[in-house]
Amino acid sequence: MSDMGIVVRTPGGPEVLEWAALDSQAPGPGEARIVQRAIGVNFLDIYFRTGLYPWPSSPLIPGAEAAGVVEEVGPGVGDLAVGDRVAYTLPVGGYRTRRVVPAERLVKLPSSIEFDVAASVMLKGLTAQYLVASCYPVKAGDTVLVHAAAGGVGLLLGQWLKALGASAIGTVGSAVKVAAARANGYAHVIDTSNGDFAARVRELAPQGCDVVYDSVGKDTWRGSLKALKPRGMFVTFGQSSGPITEFTLADLAGGGSLYATRPTLFDYIKKREELRARASDLFARLASGEIKAHVGQRLPLRDAAEAHRALASRRTIGATVLLPDSR
Repeated sequence: MSDMGIVVRTPGGPEVLEWAALDSQAPGPGEARIVQRAIGVNFLDIYFRTGLYPWPSSPLIPGAEAAGVVEEVGPGVGDLAVGDRVAYTLPVGGYRTRRVVPAERLVKLPSSIEFDVAASVMLKGLTAQYLVASCYPVKAGDTVLVHAAAGGVGLLLGQWLKALGASAIGTVGSAVKVAAARANGYAHVIDTSNGDFAARVRELAPQGCDVVYDSVGKDTWRGSLKALKPRGMFVTFGQSSGPITEFTLADLAGGGSLYATRPTLFDYIKKREELRARASDLFARLASGEIKAHVGQRLPLRDAAEAHRALASRRTIGATVLLPDSR
């Protein structure tokens, strides 16, 4: 029996995403095989596809978050059973109909959370959680700037920040995305196509921001530093416009003894206990309605190339989910 999935044999553009038959996997000790029902799409997938991030294996199967049903468990797995609804986030390997995953990386889904929602928040939602809870612990009254406010992480961050009592300023790349950001917790939204966002931020927050969450990178980092108050925190957690190459430590001194960090989610969920705690926080907020996931685009798994094109060209709002025909 063969499963189906998306493979990349050489780095390149979306056209290198190949729909192919894959060898079925049997779970080994400490593993579980899941039938995947929904798979999230992220810029991380593009970074691996293009070779910006080194491939862990060749050929490459992209995909960093997914949800499904346990089909079989291997020896030594005691806390999962066939039929359990689960989700996970791992750097690669998700674009396939079935997958074997270490059981310790799987979290059980509450009945209230659908598969497509789970697949849209395991990377993006846990990213929002660690950013506001641990990377820079946001408190009531803080002023926070978020770039790509209408993206998958951005829409979640806006709601989360509002729930924490912070004043959130979001930037978006087009007028059509302003309303989406405003509807998801942002007190102010800046369309960056209209000019210098840093100057506009200073009009809204003359003292500057306590923290900037920047997933854009090359096009925004200088303005992000200008938007911070003295001793503010610059959190660069993505590079959708390209990597930051000219930054120096002296740039932090010029802005008023600023702080900077380049975190990644997987360093914040290495331990099983930490993964469970962060997922529990995320799921509780989703279940209560305090935070709502926005799945803006749903495509068949075999159309992953189109999903990548849309994401890279900033044509998406909210999360994009791929749906495998795996049942």
